[in-house]
Amino acid sequence: MPSVVIVGAQWGDEGKGKITDFLARDADMVVRYQGGANAGHTVVVDGITYKLHLVPSGIIHGKTCVIGNGCVVDPETLLREIEYLHGHGVDTQGRLWISDAAHLIMPYHQRLDALQEQLRGDQRIGTTGRGIGPAYADKAARTGIRVGDLLDEALFRQRLERNVRQLNDLMHRVYDSEPFDVRAIAEQYLDLASRLRPYITDTAALINEALDQGRRVLFEGAQGTMLDLDHGSYPYVTSSYPSAGGACIGAGVGPTRIDHVIGVAKAYTSRVGDGPFPTELDDEIGEWIRQKGREFGTTTGRPRRCGWLDAVVLRHAVQVSGLGGLALVHLDTLGGLERVRIASAYEYRGQRLERLPHGAHQLAQCRPIYEELPGWDEDISSARRFEDLPENARNYVRRVEALVGVPVQLLSIGPDRAQTIALDDVFAAAARARGAGAR
Repeated sequence: MPSVVIVGAQWGDEGKGKITDFLARDADMVVRYQGGANAGHTVVVDGITYKLHLVPSGIIHGKTCVIGNGCVVDPETLLREIEYLHGHGVDTQGRLWISDAAHLIMPYHQRLDALQEQLRGDQRIGTTGRGIGPAYADKAARTGIRVGDLLDEALFRQRLERNVRQLNDLMHRVYDSEPFDVRAIAEQYLDLASRLRPYITDTAALINEALDQGRRVLFEGAQGTMLDLDHGSYPYVTSSYPSAGGACIGAGVGPTRIDHVIGVAKAYTSRVGDGPFPTELDDEIGEWIRQKGREFGTTTGRPRRCGWLDAVVLRHAVQVSGLGGLALVHLDTLGGLERVRIASAYEYRGQRLERLPHGAHQLAQCRPIYEELPGWDEDISSARRFEDLPENARNYVRRVEALVGVPVQLLSIGPDRAQTIALDDVFAAAARARGAGAR
């Protein structure tokens, strides 16, 4: 059976939670492969809104869900999320698994995140302050503490004491900040460990076993391509790999096991945090899109910056993740605009660019080259077929396909699960890709 990777094709917050939830009904397992609780996925089912941060969106369907080794886990936040799900009647026992190789976010990571961002001043990145970057930094420095370490008290205390001893010297010499209490942290985390223990396992083995058994596996990314550590608008990026390649490393599966990649993109563009944003609208249209699209962060509540759709960014996502199709969401948000625009290219120092330049410095100097299309006034939220959409809305979708070079497979025309139009069966497309690869 085929496997599918869902990636954000813009700067994150594209609506991946809804698309994961929609596709999860036909999947057997949903795997979150990177990021931490800095991501926020909102799912609306029958008028009930679920806000998730780390647990894969497929949990609402009762599917087997996995937090992979590529994630960083704040155990207190995760347990609150599990309790939140239980309070909404969603059972996690025997359905949710956490990789023993995922890294822990510790209290010192959160304080370091805030202190480092403060020191950056005008060069701040715009982090959520949840310790994500410092946790990944410790992972790369080989001083991180993993979820599985919680199951061995002596080992956990040894690694924690080593880290706190070094950090307290840093707190004193560099940040003039209060030291950390190693005993208090140890007791807090070992108490949390007793509650997390039933969920911890070797998830790479679990995922590969599911694939060996012919089960459909859906890999869910957080953030978006433009926040990818290598392929995003560096340094205004996250600390992991939201692009499709991150699914292999972050879940522990080989690249030959991935059959199809679908990118999620809004019918416009948004981003949270600092950094260049060529199509940003700092005017009444941008504010209109923000309010109508409810563009406020699920995790932070911060208002998102909004602008026209950027086809250059989407072509970049196609290139670095090998997208086979798009899920275009928030098409309904554009309804009511007399004219709509798409950036088909950039102007950079007198040259026309069809591809994304490397680095935030160059991107900040790019100016969008727009195509303008007629808008539509009709309310499309009740449409259930592509043919039900007004002609100008259909033309907009087709123009996006032409500019980006891949088909739109799913359309979202409202927040509810039912407000989704399937132009193609994504798992069937994955099966076709697998068959073509076999030949």
